[in-house]
Amino acid sequence: MGLRIYFTSVITENDAKLMSEIQQLETLMQHLNLSKDNETLLAAIQHLTNLNDKLSSDNEKLRRDYNNLTVQLGDLTQNYTVLESKITNLTTDVQNLTTGNLQLETQRKNLTKRIQDMEKNWNELNVSRAQWSIDAYCPKTSNVRQCNACLKGWLTTNSQATNCYAYNNPFPPDQKTWEEARENCRGKRSDLVVVNSQEEQV
Repeated sequence: MGLRIYFTSVITENDAKLMSEIQQLETLMQHLNLSKDNETLLAAIQHLTNLNDKLSSDNEKLRRDYNNLTVQLGDLTQNYTVLESKITNLTTDVQNLTTGNLQLETQRKNLTKRIQDMEKNWNELNVSRAQWSIDAYCPKTSNVRQCNACLKGWLTTNSQATNCYAYNNPFPPDQKTWEEARENCRGKRSDLVVVNSQEEQV
């Protein structure tokens, strides 16, 4: 009867140890599982950390690029404003030059017309002078021209003289200065002279 109790006690003790070992194994397994989970989490955290570092680096690069682009945009805007101002000024200059060219063209046409009129008047005057010279030196008498050495009213000293003279000795109220008298003579296609030759003074 006592022997049976002993075996029962041994079995019970062994069962208790076995249960204790099983519990320890379960605890160890739990720790092992937690360790694996921790390793997985740590790996995930490291991956996220690396990803965060990369995103931070990319974000910093994007920020620098944005700042550079902002500066470039400011420069381009300023240059555009300057160019726009220059274009406006050039447009005004072109308009002024166009207006000036039109005015010059009008003046050129007016001057050309005046020159043409003057040339026409000059030609007519030359014809008139030529006709006057013919009529003055070769007047018509009964449709016959008789040419003379001097104009009517002008004198020549003798048949061999090559000069014609018109004497004018007005009274003091009508007398002229030398310059005025000479201008009057030139208007008659002659000149004011002083005769020093004794032959021509006769």
